[in-house]
Amino acid sequence: MTSPTPAKISPPIESRDQLIASFARGEKPIEQWRIGTEHEKFVYALSDHHAPSYEEPGGIRDLLKALEGYGWTPVMEGGNVIALNGADGSVSLEPAGQFELSGAPLDNLHQTCAETGRHLEQVKAIGEKFGIGFLGLGMWPDKTRDELPRMPKGRYGIMLRHMPRVGTMGLDMMLRTCTIQVNLDYESEADMAKKFRVGLALQPLATALFANSPFTEGRPNGMLSYRSHIWSDTDPARTGMLPFVFEDGFGYERYAEYALDVPMYFVYREGKYIDAAGLSFRDFLQGKLSVLPGELPSLDDWTDHLSTAFPEVRLKTFLEMRGADGGPWGRICALPALWVGLLYDGSALDAAWDLVKDWTIEERQALRDAVPKLGLNAPIAGGGTLRDIAGEVLDISHSGLAARSRLDGGGSNETGFLDPLREVVRSGKVPAEILLEKYHGAWNGDVSKVYDELRF
Repeated sequence: MTSPTPAKISPPIESRDQLIASFARGEKPIEQWRIGTEHEKFVYALSDHHAPSYEEPGGIRDLLKALEGYGWTPVMEGGNVIALNGADGSVSLEPAGQFELSGAPLDNLHQTCAETGRHLEQVKAIGEKFGIGFLGLGMWPDKTRDELPRMPKGRYGIMLRHMPRVGTMGLDMMLRTCTIQVNLDYESEADMAKKFRVGLALQPLATALFANSPFTEGRPNGMLSYRSHIWSDTDPARTGMLPFVFEDGFGYERYAEYALDVPMYFVYREGKYIDAAGLSFRDFLQGKLSVLPGELPSLDDWTDHLSTAFPEVRLKTFLEMRGADGGPWGRICALPALWVGLLYDGSALDAAWDLVKDWTIEERQALRDAVPKLGLNAPIAGGGTLRDIAGEVLDISHSGLAARSRLDGGGSNETGFLDPLREVVRSGKVPAEILLEKYHGAWNGDVSKVYDELRF
């Protein structure tokens, strides 16, 4: 959820069947499948690279207000504009002011890239006016937690208080990371399950291909995707690879059971977030939530709750692919291209599943654990490394995109959006490895050079 919802108007949940049915409502025929791309970027002052606060002149609030001049409509919370809605989706703020575009659901990747281009043109124009730049990286390269501002969003206040109770790096996840994600549709429960399984099994490959967070507080951190490493100790109750997804019978009901076991963060009532951190949605279903005694949840509350689980792939009324670091403009379009090619063509989906279906739960987890440090050198089941299958996976994605045959005005299909990933495989170097070479070489150990390297 990127912004407050209106006052709750949906009726109370009366049975568990309604929870399960909420996922079934996402089913769409193939011709209605869409692509929703999200990307986050760091905002910094060109003068000294500090992260602007919400209130300072030329800061985050002024940036949001200036975007209203491009037709965006403000979303308010507590008298503050904290998001924007428009034809290109929504613009929202992450906890330390990371700037996110959650794109509209679009038919093809040409539209996705055009949407991204419009957004970046707008923020760059405003940035020039205010002396602000935007950085495409998976983690702040040089900022401590204490150097970063906090955005005036009620849910973030609750999360910031709760995170240190359940893990050592949750605050880093909230304050110091950026990602690229894509949201994709499914036709049926069986289609959802197969896409979920392929997405989870190959999420470590996406993490490797997009690994772009090798610096912490001005120095190499020993990882290629420190952002991915952060998720390993953020909150075990709401993160991870979800082994049950690969069990026989997995479907909507099993995911609902998982979500019910995820501790709550909040309940949204009358424009305010009520702190329910650590409480049980199961108790809420019985009218036993201590902060709202006697009250039953609505489907809006369930939707809000689903947004507080953070596994590598997440189910709402669509599937979210969540494994990639943030990056520069060219890679924003490559992430949805990878997953659309793999998941939106039946033959490609079958081929991708054949590649990973025999991996055990332990092998999948070991791969996920190794990727943040090793990238494409992470070992896979049966011997070899991710590098050995990366080209084959891209070939499968290429075939899926070619089969979709979504053409732009010049007659080109969507396969060209995979080119940045092809270059990673060709060179054998993930983005973080290239940055580390520059840090140890031409940059002479000066990590601030990354602001010039990856500025949008």
